[in-house]
Amino acid sequence: MVSLCCRVFAVLALTASVMGLTAQAADVSPSKLSGSQDDTPVLTLHGPEERRTLSRADIESVPLHATTLQHFAGPHGRFAGVWLKDLMAAQGIDETATLRFIAHDDYTVFISPEDLQQQDYLLVTRLEGEPLTLTDFGPTMLIVPAEAEAVEAGKASMTHWIWSIRAIFVQ
Repeated sequence: MVSLCCRVFAVLALTASVMGLTAQAADVSPSKLSGSQDDTPVLTLHGPEERRTLSRADIESVPLHATTLQHFAGPHGRFAGVWLKDLMAAQGIDETATLRFIAHDDYTVFISPEDLQQQDYLLVTRLEGEPLTLTDFGPTMLIVPAEAEAVEAGKASMTHWIWSIRAIFVQ
């Protein structure tokens, strides 16, 4: 029910942004946050031959980056996470793979190799320095910082943005 409400809120937020609300800049810089030590599994990575769980510590073992923006679905502030390409390299995922992200409400997003060449994706694990939880769009979310303003203004598609990610399938 919470996920359905969040999706409805996302549509309302997008509608409001199209009506003229301004978006914040989405510059990304290295984060001063230290990587998490939390080994609790937050998502499952399904590879062609294996399945493994990733913790926040596993995800944040690559350099953290941060951006300040207004997410079209409501949250705003300082988002921190890792570049998807960095995580893929750390996990041994071929850059020619298509990735399928599945949220806790079964919403699905596909990221193709072409998508990865065209945009940089940030796998967010924190907001305002605090770990994302299921009640605040977590435990992870995928955003495209370079498109944040355009998505907020309704000038770009939000189809590659997903939150409450529970699994990533490597295809």
